[in-house]
Amino acid sequence: MSLLLVAVSALHVLILILLFVATLDKSWWILPGNESLNLWKECLSYSNQSVPEVWVCSNVSESGWLKAVQALMVLSLVFCCLSFVLFMFQLYNMKRGGLFYATGICQLCTSVSVFTGALIYALHVREFHQTDGSFGYCFALAWVAFPLALASGIIYIHLRKRE
Repeated sequence: MSLLLVAVSALHVLILILLFVATLDKSWWILPGNESLNLWKECLSYSNQSVPEVWVCSNVSESGWLKAVQALMVLSLVFCCLSFVLFMFQLYNMKRGGLFYATGICQLCTSVSVFTGALIYALHVREFHQTDGSFGYCFALAWVAFPLALASGIIYIHLRKRE
């Protein structure tokens, strides 16, 4: 049983790391010149005759869809952290034979949040970034975190506390 708890906890920590990197790192959209854009700021470098490289940072698009993606990714982080805290609380305070329903439901909410955020980004990316490019690794990490969070939520719902 302790091996199962370690595995479930490790999976949960992995999901947390994936979500933190996907939300905060700067590679959601890759431009043709190998520059990357994130959910929060657009920082691009420009070369000039007198100055070798100048970085110009601006706010991202004011699109409501992008704001929804930002909110959903932050919400997925909140749900994932909350479910981990609930898991630890239930692990030490729940009676023998109890199920981890609250933890599982929070983790399923994490999964739905990250799925919805990544889907909105995929469908509306041309409205956010007017230049050509491709999806970056943070976008891929969000999609990897989705099935892991879904599986974790299902595992938590079926997991019983034993002595």
